[in-house]
Amino acid sequence: DDPTQCSELRLFRTGDYPGRVVSYLHPEDPIYSFSGSTLCNPCIVKMPSGTLVTCADIFESQMPQNLEIIYRSHDYGKTWEYVTELFPCMWGTIFLHHGVLYMLATSTENGDILIGASHDEGSTWTRPVMLFPGSGMWKCAGWQRQPMPILEYQGKLMTSIEYGCWSEPDLFGIHTLWADADADLLDPMSWNMSAGTHYDKSWPNSPKGGNPALLEGNLYVDRRGKVINLLRMQINNSFPAYGYACYLELDMDDLDAAPKFNSIREMPTGANTKTYVQYDAVSDKYWAIGNLVTDPSKPAMRNVVALLASDDGYDWRTVKVLCDYSEFNHLKVGMQYHHFIIDGANILWLSRTAFNQARNFHDSNCQTFHPILNFRELDK
Repeated sequence: DDPTQCSELRLFRTGDYPGRVVSYLHPEDPIYSFSGSTLCNPCIVKMPSGTLVTCADIFESQMPQNLEIIYRSHDYGKTWEYVTELFPCMWGTIFLHHGVLYMLATSTENGDILIGASHDEGSTWTRPVMLFPGSGMWKCAGWQRQPMPILEYQGKLMTSIEYGCWSEPDLFGIHTLWADADADLLDPMSWNMSAGTHYDKSWPNSPKGGNPALLEGNLYVDRRGKVINLLRMQINNSFPAYGYACYLELDMDDLDAAPKFNSIREMPTGANTKTYVQYDAVSDKYWAIGNLVTDPSKPAMRNVVALLASDDGYDWRTVKVLCDYSEFNHLKVGMQYHHFIIDGANILWLSRTAFNQARNFHDSNCQTFHPILNFRELDK
């Protein structure tokens, strides 16, 4: 009867959801309205203890967007527990380095680049350190990133990051954020930022029309030992309108230089939404999870998810359709912004999922977990 002992009233819509729900936010639940009202951009790490740690931010267009929520599982994803919240924090990537869990993020949309660390599997965190300032305003250029791969290679840590915003004509420049692998990652002086590369319509094989953008890049090492950045192409208003990815190339002798154009190539999941790529040394193949367009009249659909494989990191084949909800309205249902880790014989995959009366396909209400067991057997 004591109102001071009552928790907040929370809303939940029962029903079927894909996979295992890690976290849920009802579109009419106001508890995080200071940041937004939808769950966004999941990321997953496995700790040395076997604990799985995930994060997801709270999003809403033109809102502050400055909260990240941490969850953990001690039973390989069967059950999940709330751990803590980080503020300000947006578009966070959690990653392990030298046994320490780091969070690389922005302060908000187009905001400052921040980094912090945890020594207790995400329960507590250091005060965030600003690496590079942004605008912090949705309509003004600043830093943008998603949970994308952080590559360690030749003594460097590297990741792709964009500078720009959707309201400016040049959209996004693609940069490389990097540091020496043995440096103090909480020291801003340890980090460097390359010059940026903007999309150029004169590049060979470029789509025609529209105002294409590059974003959400995957860094990996190709068969020549070159570091490649495979990027999403926003081309749903161009021709062709889907099915292509852009490849840039880094110069390991001059990481401060802008990434150079490599090629534009067909890729089943390459356009209009994030594809996540990892190299697997056991199979000696590159693996990716992204969205397929199965209806050419809907180039921005995000309700079909596929696992891809490649022998060289350039030519991709669809290995398995993981989820197909194409019978549902593509404006209402989405599984997107995939992030995964390779754990032994399995892939552990997270999805930003809009399902069971989310606000729309983009503004998701769930973070869902999906193990892919014995994934290498799918591409024999």
